This record gives sequence, structure tokens and C-alpha cells, in this order.
Amino acid sequence: MFGIGNNVRSRVVQECTPELFHKAIDSPQVARLCAEIEDALEAVRRGEMKKEDFDTLKADRKKRLPIITPHATFKNGRRLNADAVPSGLSMYDVDHINDPRGYYQEHVAGHEKELGVVLAHVTPSTEGLRLLFVIPRADMGLDAAQRWMSERLGNTGYDEAVKDLARCSFLVPRDYILFLDEETLFVSEKLKVNSEKLIINNEEGASGNGASSANADSGKKGNEAATGNGEDTGNEAATGNIEGSDSGDSSLTFKGIPYTEIIRQWFLITGGEPQKGERNTRLHRLASHLRYIADNNEALILRIMPRYGLTEEEMRGLIHSACSARFCSTPKEMKQAIENARLVTGQSKVGSGTISAGTDGYSDIEEEQNNPPALPKRLPPLIRLLVSRTPDIYKPAVAHAVFPSLAAHLHRTRFRYIDNVWHEATLMNVLMAGTGAGKDCISEPINRIMADIRRRDEENLRREREWKNEVSSKGANKDKRARPEGLVIQEIDADMTNPAFVMRTAEADGHFLYTKMNEIDQFDALKGSGRSQQQFQIMCLAFDPGNRYGQTRVGAQSVTEKVTIRFNWNASTTILKGKRYFSRVLTDGPVSRINFCTIPEREIGADMPVYGTYDAGFDEELRPYIENLTRATGEVDCPEAFRLAKKLKEECADFARLSQSRVYENLSFRANVIAYLKACVLYVANGYKWDKTIEDFVRWSLQYDLWCKMEFFGADIEEAMNNMIRESKKRPGRMNLLELLPDEFTLEDAIRVRRSQGMDAEGTQNMLWQWTYRHYITKLTINENTSEDISAPMVTYKKTKTWK
Repeated sequence: MFGIGNNVRSRVVQECTPELFHKAIDSPQVARLCAEIEDALEAVRRGEMKKEDFDTLKADRKKRLPIITPHATFKNGRRLNADAVPSGLSMYDVDHINDPRGYYQEHVAGHEKELGVVLAHVTPSTEGLRLLFVIPRADMGLDAAQRWMSERLGNTGYDEAVKDLARCSFLVPRDYILFLDEETLFVSEKLKVNSEKLIINNEEGASGNGASSANADSGKKGNEAATGNGEDTGNEAATGNIEGSDSGDSSLTFKGIPYTEIIRQWFLITGGEPQKGERNTRLHRLASHLRYIADNNEALILRIMPRYGLTEEEMRGLIHSACSARFCSTPKEMKQAIENARLVTGQSKVGSGTISAGTDGYSDIEEEQNNPPALPKRLPPLIRLLVSRTPDIYKPAVAHAVFPSLAAHLHRTRFRYIDNVWHEATLMNVLMAGTGAGKDCISEPINRIMADIRRRDEENLRREREWKNEVSSKGANKDKRARPEGLVIQEIDADMTNPAFVMRTAEADGHFLYTKMNEIDQFDALKGSGRSQQQFQIMCLAFDPGNRYGQTRVGAQSVTEKVTIRFNWNASTTILKGKRYFSRVLTDGPVSRINFCTIPEREIGADMPVYGTYDAGFDEELRPYIENLTRATGEVDCPEAFRLAKKLKEECADFARLSQSRVYENLSFRANVIAYLKACVLYVANGYKWDKTIEDFVRWSLQYDLWCKMEFFGADIEEAMNNMIRESKKRPGRMNLLELLPDEFTLEDAIRVRRSQGMDAEGTQNMLWQWTYRHYITKLTINENTSEDISAPMVTYKKTKTWK
């Protein structure tokens, strides 16, 4: 048997079944990723794409493909040579051939049986051929088997790096497959004999080798570890006979710490072991927490979970339910349980230099869950310039935060989104990071971007001051000059009142207003005195095309205007304060309309980040981009951004389907609009020229934005949505309570029905009195013969014929 995993970064592998194999090769995502690689290769051949750009795209797409490990399965579900159980198969690659299908027809077709070939397919690059074949003799190792195959094919150009048991192979769409012997691949007796022999050879000759080899198709370039971060591809795997076990498999560990000890510590932290009546609830919560340190692998969690009397079937259902929810950050109870278990067992922290070789092959699960996507190495020219003076730790935040000020230069410029709605570049950004994290890193790039607007604003502010001085110097009955025309002042004060905001918007003549707030709660000045959450309404309207907003006042000097809000802004806040600020409007729209970014926490004692110099040279390089934005007007068509938006929408939909996260899906809709508008801004700033780096940057920007939203708000939004659902179930549309009662009923029956409809018991007597008074029911008093106390009557009620 051989293994299957979610992608090359996944360190979890399970036994590959025919069902999992066919599901992978028939996946629309696999077909799309390979088609993108093939299209890019054709573009290279036509001279439309550089070879290095193609290599970058190919590497990115291959990282997302599912994998198989033809040479082995793994005892603990971890793709490590030390845990490998050989399959009896060998993988043979012929790389860098223009016509792999022709090569197969010439050298392999018709000889599959004598060569032992069970699977042959074109590689994802479409420039190679991959063969999986049964090792011909049980005493052969992988290198000998590959030499044997090369001699049969007369080929000296095969990939000699495909030699260790942890080696993986990217899966491809069905139409890339040239030959498949499913019966031999999955059930061959010869494979069983060979694998048993190879296990002995592996234990004798490869013991202690805990490092994995390079991933397929890149082994010649540097021996990357064949492990990494990721998730499992399915829910079923061989788990052994564990039914009836009540303590889990004590041989399995997380970073050297037994899962059983982590679970024991988790119970201590969360109130002790579950008692009868709470087993399902507590074990479901435990499974929900364990999946963060078990790669969401249901088979692994089933092995380590205690049972407390639940059946195997109940445990499988409970674990599947827990693993079907969307991911957020690792729960604090699980983090504490790991730390306590580490102290109890005397394990050193990962990275301290004392971890055994067997755990070197994979990275910390916390890194995968808690670190945002990495900024692309190749950036669009404008973004590359804007982050060029920024220390590396701040570059992702700056790369996000510059867009509101850039877009503020656009005037009456619209872009058609994929739903056929025209949008202006309405971009708002909140930077959420810890105290002392360096949130001011965004200030100087924004200052340079806003310099030309500030110069124009200064002249109009001077005109406004002169007019105010003139008006205030005249008496109440004197004629006063009307407010000057053309007072376009784009940058507004962060603590501006609502009437001033409406007036500035009206005078802006279609230009964007802009402000930068050092703290998000400066927005509260806009909430006005009458409506407590008006500032959030402004956030939502600022994003929505064609919005209408304003105020009507009676006074002659009062502002009475109806305007379309065009308001781009930046704000900073600490993470806790930001979460608290938006906590009451999580499901009302502001969070999904705002672009979020963050700054990772630096290690204690780390060197201070050092900025570059923002000088005249920087301003001169920036000037052409700003001029391009300022000159733009009208409806702008960017077909590349349009196609990218469609592609990103499908990618988000794929992830939503796989994660089954309603919160992620809902947030992705507007996040994709934000990403599209960023692409359009970069396109215009670049002189209406599309650049391949724009696509990579915008995809990263979308993923980063969604990561921040899920990290900071995902769990709270899901809880708020669940509360709404529970409330709606508690109070369904009102029902006729008398219909829910039998023809004869007691007081206890009436109380039970009221409670089932979310009502209290206190009003039951009054309800029955009303029903009796209205002749819906009659009251019966029955003295039961069996009662010794004949003075204690039993009261019942009976429906009348007229109650309906």
C-alpha cells in the first residue's frame, strides 16, 4: 500500500484507497492547476512569458496539488523515512522531454506487464513522464530498481534523486494518465511480498534516518525536506483495532510529547474528566482542540482520543463533526496543555537544539496556523518602491496600508467588477498589532503619497480661513459673502463631526476624502448625538457603489446636504482594542468591507528594525505613478484584473467548500472586491500596463486579508452567527399553543409546551385563566380513588368544541 496527502507541504499521509485516488485525479482544482501550468508553458514557448516567471508559477501551482507517496506508507501518519513502511513500488522519472506521450508510446506502451508498470502519467510540468512500477525482486532497493528500469528503457537521463521512501509524487488530472493497472496498484500480492522484504532491509540499512528527501520534480535542485505544513486529504485510514480502548494510543507524540499527556493536562485545565451526561459535549470540544495539533486528521485523532464508554461509531461521528468546522488559531487551552505536558515530560521546546532527529522533519503547527501568508519575493514596481525603505518585518503591513491613499488620487474613475457592478476604488485599511509593534511604519510612505493632495488642500484651507475671518468680522445684520466655490479639501481631520464631514464631502466634487487615524476610536466623532453607531454606517456606505447619505436641518446656517460618500482611510489599533471596537457589529458589514493587516510579534530582545531614508530620489521615483492616478478618469477596463477576480473567486469557493466555513465564504465575497480594486489601482498607476507581479501580489493580498479577518474575528463571527441561529430556533413564528396540547391536559403539560416555544413558566396560570374565561377550555377537578388524601384534588383541563 502507498500513501496520499493533501499537498507537498503536508506532513500527514494516510493509506491511499481507490476512492481517494479517483477523487483526487477527478478534482476540478487539480485540473485547473495543471491547466494553468500548461497555459503558462505555452506562453513561454510563444515568447509571452519569461522562463523564470514560468518556474515561479509552476512551483506555486504544484505546491497546491495533492500528492501520493508511492514508495511507502508511514506508521504514525507522518511522512518521515524513519516511520516508512515500504510499498513494494518504485517511482521512475524521465524529465525534460518535449513529448512525454510520444516517449511513452515508443518505449513503454505494450510492455507494461513485463516492466511491472502500474501507473504512467505526464507530469504537471507536461515536460516529463512518471512511471510507477512493481519492484521486480524483493531483494532490490529503490536505487537498484530504478537502474533496472533505466536499462530496460535504454535511458540514462532519468531522475536519480527519486530514491528515498518519503519521496512524494504530484497527482495529475485523469487525462494526464496514460496507463493505470488499478488491481495491481491497490491489491497486488507481489507488492505485499516485496514490501515485507523491504521493511526488513529498511530496518537493517536505514535505521535512524529521520530526514525526508526532496519533493518530486525538484530533487536535483537542493534536497528540500519532504515534509512541511498542511492538512490531510481525507477522513479514513487504517487505525488498528482500538475499539474499547479508553485512554488512546500512548505511543503517538506531538513534538516528542505523548498525546495522552497533552489530553490529561487539557482535562485538568478545562475542569476535569467528563462525567456522565457531558461526555459527548466535552469529547467533541477535546476533538475540536486536538485537530490543531493533529493536522485535522480524523484517523489520528481517533487513535489518541479517550472513549469514556462511547462506541467506535459514536467516536467517529463526534470527531468528524469536530474536524468539519473551519480553522482559527490554536485554542489557548490547548496551548497551555501542551506547555504543561512539556514541563511534566521534560521535553525541550522545538528549536532549542535538543529535539530528536525524528521531529526535525516537520515544522511547528503554530507556525502554520498563526503566521500570515508570506509577502511575494517579486513585487509590482510601485509596491516595491513603497516598501523599499521599510524593514522586512513591516513590509506586509505597508504593502496593504498604502492603497487608501493611492486610490484617493482617482477622480470619477470606475471599474467593472465580475458581477457587472461598477465600483470606484473605495479602500479602507485597519492595521491591528500589539502594543509597541511599530504601527507607525505606515506613516512615512503615506505621507509621501499624500504630499501632492496636501499641497492643493493648503491653498483651499487658506481661502476658507480668509472667508471665515471676513464673515466673523462683520456684524449680525451686515451682508456677508457666500462661501467660496471650489473648496475641494480632501484630507480631513480624524475627529471631524458629522455635519463637517457631510459639508466636506459635498464640496469635494466627486473626489475622495481621506484621513489617517492613529487609533480606530477616533472614528467615533462621526457617530453623531442621535445615532449610536452612525460611524459604522459611514464605513459600510463608503464601500458601497452609489450610496446616498446626508442630513437635513432647519437652521439657515446648518448643513443640509445629500451626498455620495467617497471616503478612504487608514486606522491603527491594538488587536484587543480592535476586536472590542468591532465586537457589536461583527455580522453587520464593517469587518467584511475593511482591508486588515498586522505586524508579527518580534522576539524579546530582537534587534531594532532600521528604516531607509525617504529622500528626494524616493519622491521622484514615486511621482510618475501618482501622476498616472491623478490623470485617470471615466470607466477603466482591465481585462487581466477581471480574469484574475474570477479566478480568485473560484479559489476562495474551493477553500470554502473544503473547509466548510460559512464565515470564510461570507468574508471572501467582499475581500475579493477589495483585491480586484487593488489590482485596478496598480494597473492605472503602472500606466495602464499589466504586470505578472500584480497577479501574484493581489492573490497574496487577498489571502493575507482573509487570514487577518479569520484570525482576529473568525471565531467571534461564527459564535455570533450561531447565537442568532439559536435565538431564531428559540423563537420561531408564534404557534397556537392549544394545538400542541392533547384534548385533556394538566398544568405541567401546559408549562412544558410553553417552555418548548421559548416561553417562561410564570405566565402559565394566567394563560389558563384567559383560556377558561374565553371558553377555549374547561377546568376539571378529579379526586383519584387511589389517593389517601382525598382533599388533594388533581386538576386537569379539557378543550371545548369552540376553541378553534
